[in-house]
Amino acid sequence: MISVYKLKPKFQALLQPLLARLHKWGVSPNLLTLLGILWSIAMGVYAFYGNRHLALILLPLVLLVRMALNALDGMMARQFNMQSKLGAVLNEIGDIVSDIALYFPLYILFKMDPTWIMFFLLLSALNEFAGLLGQAINGVRRYDGPMGKSDRALVVGLLSLLYFFDVPIQLHLTWIWMLIFILLLWSTLRRLRHAIN
Repeated sequence: MISVYKLKPKFQALLQPLLARLHKWGVSPNLLTLLGILWSIAMGVYAFYGNRHLALILLPLVLLVRMALNALDGMMARQFNMQSKLGAVLNEIGDIVSDIALYFPLYILFKMDPTWIMFFLLLSALNEFAGLLGQAINGVRRYDGPMGKSDRALVVGLLSLLYFFDVPIQLHLTWIWMLIFILLLWSTLRRLRHAIN
């Protein structure tokens, strides 16, 4: 199944030099997780109260940094034997909090009905919950796509860039979001099926 998540090994390889430097500085995985959460909240607050046009171009960059921090905390925990129960909790709760902070303001940035964004957040939370069920049932956290966490970040980042450059997508926005919802449901069902099997 096509998913940005399949590029994760290459992304992690690019982050290895930074990981080594952060470890040398004494940075912990939990600190990286907290930085990712705070980073996301800061962007969400700016999207609400700051300059809309600037927020549209900042959002893709913020999403990329969030993905990097999200990858780094897990890499550090595994490679340097720093895994902890607190880290696991922070990681899962942090993903939900970050999603809400980053994506709820989209109705302002994209000038659309907030109901669509609420539905997007609900389906995204269900998708992550389905991944967690895999770990609870058979010990394997599921990340199956399409429209997993990385895919959602890519899609939202692309939409932000299209709005920033005034690409006329407003007439097609309903169909775009419907496709996103279908892919989210598909991803969730795949995760549940693999968890059960």
